[in-house]
Amino acid sequence: MENWSLISLCVLLGLTSRWAVSFHSYSGAGKPPIFGDYEAQRHWQEVTYNLPVHEWYFNNTNNDLNYWGLDYPPLTAYHSLVCAYVAKLLNPEWVELHASRGYESHSHKLFMRATVLFTDILIYIPAVLLYCFYFCDGSSKQKVATALCILLYPGLILIDYGHFQYNSVSLGLALWGTLGLGLGWDLFGCLAFTLTLNYKQMELYHSLPFFCYLLGKCIKQGLTGRGFFHLVKISMTVLVTFALCWMPFLSDPKQPLQVLHRLFPVGRGLFEDKVANTWCSLNVLIKIKTLLSRETQLFLSMLPLLLKDGLLLPYVVTSLAFLFLSLYLLSALERSTEEELRLGLYRKHTQHWLPKLNLSRIIKWKFWFSLVAMAALSFTSVWLKPPAKLPDLFPVLVSVLSFLHFLGFIIYFNQVQLMEPQRKKSLKKTN
Repeated sequence: MENWSLISLCVLLGLTSRWAVSFHSYSGAGKPPIFGDYEAQRHWQEVTYNLPVHEWYFNNTNNDLNYWGLDYPPLTAYHSLVCAYVAKLLNPEWVELHASRGYESHSHKLFMRATVLFTDILIYIPAVLLYCFYFCDGSSKQKVATALCILLYPGLILIDYGHFQYNSVSLGLALWGTLGLGLGWDLFGCLAFTLTLNYKQMELYHSLPFFCYLLGKCIKQGLTGRGFFHLVKISMTVLVTFALCWMPFLSDPKQPLQVLHRLFPVGRGLFEDKVANTWCSLNVLIKIKTLLSRETQLFLSMLPLLLKDGLLLPYVVTSLAFLFLSLYLLSALERSTEEELRLGLYRKHTQHWLPKLNLSRIIKWKFWFSLVAMAALSFTSVWLKPPAKLPDLFPVLVSVLSFLHFLGFIIYFNQVQLMEPQRKKSLKKTN
C-alpha cells in the first residue's frame, strides 16, 4: 500500500507540472508565415487525415514540403493520423485541408497539450515508475525522489509542451525496451525499441547499446546452439516490426527512398539555431562549414534541433524544482565520495603527482560552477544584448558549455563502465 501511495504522489506531481506548463506560450505562437512546432504538429494531422498515405512524404499541390513537411518515421505519421481523427470529431476546422493553415485557438491549444499529456500517461510515466520502484535500489524516499527527478526534468517538459515534439513517446518506448531486457524479455525489448526507431530517427543514438547487449548475450549462449536460435528470433522480431510499420510504403520503391530522404535531410546542415552543441563548439576553432560539404557533414553524430519558445518562467520554475529534488531528496552532494562516484581510476592516475588531491571536493566545486555558469548564461541571454560583431555570442557560449558537460559525462561513464567488470570480480573474491 505504501508503494502505491508513493506512486500516486509521483503521478500527481508529474501531471500537475505538465498541465501547469500547458497554460503558457508555445513555439511559434502568432508568428506567421510558418509559425512554429505547434503548427508543424497540427499540419501533420491535416496532411495525414486528408491525403492518401503515398502522398504524405511527397511534395505536391496539396502537400508543400517547405511548409512543415513530414520528416519523421511512419509511426509518427500514424500517431498524427490518430490525433487527426479525434480533432475532426471535436472541430473539423482544426484539420481542414489548406484552410486550417496557421489555425490558433485556446481550445485547440488545450487539445494539442492534451495529446501530449495522454501519451505521457499511456507510455512514458508507467515506464518511469516501473523503472524507479522495481529496478532501482534504495529506500522508498530515494525511489520517489528518482521518479520525481525524471518526471520533472525541465528539458522534456518544456520541449514536449512548448514544441509538441512528443519526445515522451520515443523515450518511453526506449525505456520500455530497456525494461524488457532487464526483465529477460528480450523479444519484448526488441519490439519496443524497434517501435521507438520507427517513431523518431534520433533514437538511433541509443541503438548501439541495445545491439551490443543482445549480440553479446547471443554469443555468450553460443552461436552454434541456443544463442543462434535466440539471434534468429531477435532478428525476426526486428524485421517483422519494421515491415509492419513501413508496409504502406513498400508497394513502390520510390516511397521508402523518399521517406528516408525526408528523415535524413542534408539541406539543413549541422548548425541550425546554434543548438547542435558539438558542431557549434568545434566551429569556433575549426570552420567545419568551409572545410566540409553538407554531404560530408551528413555522416557526422547530428543532434536534435530546438527552437526558442519563450517559456522563461516555466524554465526557471522547473529547473529550481529539479535542483531541489536532486539536492534535498536525493542528497546528490552528500553522496559524492570517491567510492560512490567510482573515481578509483582517477585516483590511481593522480596519487603519484597529487597525493592529497580531494577529488570529491573538486566534483562539488564543478557542480556549483556549472550551476552558476548556466544561471549566468541564462540571465545574459535574456537580458543583455550581444556585441554587434558577435550576434551569436550567447547561443555559442551555451553550446560550448553544454558540449563540455557532454564530453565530461561521456568520458566519465565510459570509464566507469570499462572499470566495472574488474570491480565486480574483486567484490566476488572478497565475498
